[in-house]
Amino acid sequence: MEKGGGGMDNGSLFKIGDVARMFHISAGTLRHYEKAGVLEPEYVDEKTGYRYYSTRQFECLNTIRYLRALDMPLEQIADFLRNRDVGRIQELLRQQKETVIKKQQELQIIERKIDNRLKQLQDALSSELEVIRMTEIAPRRIAWIRNQLSPQTYLDLETSIRELEQEQGDAVVFLGKVGVGIGKEHLLRKAYDRYDMVFLLLDEEDVYNGAVEELPAEICVTIRFCGSHRDAPAYYQKLEAYIAENDLCIAGFSKEITMIDDGFTSNTDQFVTEIQIPVRRKKAGGTEHN
Repeated sequence: MEKGGGGMDNGSLFKIGDVARMFHISAGTLRHYEKAGVLEPEYVDEKTGYRYYSTRQFECLNTIRYLRALDMPLEQIADFLRNRDVGRIQELLRQQKETVIKKQQELQIIERKIDNRLKQLQDALSSELEVIRMTEIAPRRIAWIRNQLSPQTYLDLETSIRELEQEQGDAVVFLGKVGVGIGKEHLLRKAYDRYDMVFLLLDEEDVYNGAVEELPAEICVTIRFCGSHRDAPAYYQKLEAYIAENDLCIAGFSKEITMIDDGFTSNTDQFVTEIQIPVRRKKAGGTEHN
């Protein structure tokens, strides 16, 4: 049998490609294991650089594959292989089970957020535009900051979004959830060219580290239109006229939400924005209902 460098009997060894095929992994994965210090080749030919593995390493490779199938990090696997012990593997498996349970919970949250976004997009795509409605809006949670601005596109909101995001341990998915509002006083003065606040509508499953306001159910006059914030003033005027004609009064700050914008499509014909203004019925004599 031909000998390799160092006197190793290559007949008892398997090339890296052969081992990769036997274990249904790539040669790159085996090199990655070597670099991570998890499984070094039995022998490396000094002349060619070819890597060889022995049969006694197969059991170790099986263990690595099993633990990787459980999504255990390579660092923990390397530590276990250096200190193999039944008690240690029990501890590692318990820890990994806790990690898996946490990931399952996170994936369930992600699944619900995807479902929410799909419903919102479908709702936006099926919108009846340019129609004013009286709508009861269910209770909801918002995180918000007061920040006067005059956004033309969603990009103009980025600074405020970053402020909302600063204290979060995990990334918050803002796409399609950010809105702006005009305070009641400015609505009464018909000042529709600047906004008083930026807010984030939170899904039920969202955990937000910061000031959160619980909004009660509201009766709102609403309108949806094809356009973005720059197009909104004309629609505020339409809502203001509707409020006056129907003996209503403004009861709170507006919520203006871009349901589909640049973040979802470059086709401006598909943009959908909704404006909601909370209202109350007036008492006889023109005064407000409390």
